[in-house]
Amino acid sequence: MPVDHYENFPVASFLLPPALRASVTDLYRFARSADDIADEGDASDAERLAGLARYQAMLDRIEASAGSARSPSFDSDLDPIFTPLSATIGRHDLPLAPFRRLLSAFAQDVTVKRYADYPVLADYCQRSADPVGELMLRLYGAATPQHLAWSSAICTGLQLTNFWQDVGVDWEKGRIYLPQDDRTRFGVSEAAIAARRVDAPFRALMAFEVDRARALLHFGAPLALALPGRIGWELRLVVLGGLRILERIEAVGYDVFRHRPVLGKSDWLALIWRACRLPHTLPATSTSL
Repeated sequence: MPVDHYENFPVASFLLPPALRASVTDLYRFARSADDIADEGDASDAERLAGLARYQAMLDRIEASAGSARSPSFDSDLDPIFTPLSATIGRHDLPLAPFRRLLSAFAQDVTVKRYADYPVLADYCQRSADPVGELMLRLYGAATPQHLAWSSAICTGLQLTNFWQDVGVDWEKGRIYLPQDDRTRFGVSEAAIAARRVDAPFRALMAFEVDRARALLHFGAPLALALPGRIGWELRLVVLGGLRILERIEAVGYDVFRHRPVLGKSDWLALIWRACRLPHTLPATSTSL
């Protein structure tokens, strides 16, 4: 269960309710393909932004067709993505705002490579990760204010976990998600990251950031107990998988440059055991942040 960008969609999980699998796949296809426009291949920044602008234009067509008996038409190469997506949006009465927030985050990834402080990074996560949770809750008909707050904490916590396990990977892409003011506070320079230096300052910085992500996952964990059936079990494994990655980061002494933490088959037994024992495996303070 790797914690990767846009792998929060449980598209292949046997725990996903069968009636929702096609709809989740439609949402995933949109997010995954848009993320690839921003992050994969050798396109120029201008080409990437133009590609994302086309996605925005397709959403505009869906919005313009709302309430009409006519289905919107899409550019032929994007039709396999947007025709089923449009049907899913209409079938579940999904708002377009979460899709637009995702696209704004993808566009930001093209142009923004550093983050001055945590609030700026959190704003990015609120657009790059949290919409996934919101859309899933709306599919389940469970998008209450409390559920959305817990979901956003989980999604941001998973996004941060991905950043901390991928410090080296992101550096190779020219990005640093570790907030600049935190790096200054702990004495970790860009030169140290470039040199893959895992010294006392870097370990202290990473310990601080790992604790921040863990607190978010703990705060959001009650959502897994509040939602019934398969989705509740899915969320238990998602949250506990993120926490396990954070444990792995600590276990390698925060040397994520040489030992990118991932979860293997041996982790599944531990995760299933912990899922069965939730909430006893979480701190008593997990409902407050």
